[in-house]
Amino acid sequence: MRYFVQFSYFGKAYHGWQNQPNAITVQEILEKAFKTLLKNKISLMGAGRTDAGVHAKQMFAHFEAEKITDFDDLVFRLNALLPDDIAVQRVFQVADEAHARFDALERTYEYWISQEKNPFYQDAAHYIKKPLNIDAMNQAANLLLTYEDFECFSKSNTDVHTHLCTLKTANWQIQNDRLVFTITANRFLRNMVRAIVGTLLEVGTGKISFDDVKAIIESKDRTKAGPSVPAKGLYLMNVVYPEKSSKKNG
Repeated sequence: MRYFVQFSYFGKAYHGWQNQPNAITVQEILEKAFKTLLKNKISLMGAGRTDAGVHAKQMFAHFEAEKITDFDDLVFRLNALLPDDIAVQRVFQVADEAHARFDALERTYEYWISQEKNPFYQDAAHYIKKPLNIDAMNQAANLLLTYEDFECFSKSNTDVHTHLCTLKTANWQIQNDRLVFTITANRFLRNMVRAIVGTLLEVGTGKISFDDVKAIIESKDRTKAGPSVPAKGLYLMNVVYPEKSSKKNG
């Protein structure tokens, strides 16, 4: 039988989501917890890959297992086993063909900026002291929505077959004591959000212009775009699935 698990994690201690031969990952920790409780090796297929240090407020994975009769009890026992920086919200049965990665319709990320020194954001946001022109950053962010090829923001030498992504939203907003960049798309390339944020911050500081951003996108050259911002400010916030993927037998 196939199941989905919904969970969240604070990524500071982990080398990303996906299993690595010589580094601790969220996938490894979760799979060990499932194996302990279900008495079988469990392989999790995540909705995507998050890099080392990136956080997730909502993440999904699917797995195969024998019939689970008490989901609430399993969630309780998983959380008792897991470290404090990983939490499971629910486990539920889905159709046999449901796929956590390929069925996802869209994903939303946030990037958090702190413009005042704040000890509570030391591991949770990127601190930038320089004044930022948020209007200019939003104009450049809106420009992103008119493009589909984002090779200029993709990590080099990856195994992707296409650099095309359909963006739905991209904007900056002040939320209480932080500046938040929100971006939603059907898919993201490796390092894409952090490279976009780094480029938009260069707009905000006046280092590059709106027209420069246009030229960067059309160049398809990663070396033309801004630097990648630190992973600690990036959060996977939401993954959306069609109803058929989230309910057993449709």
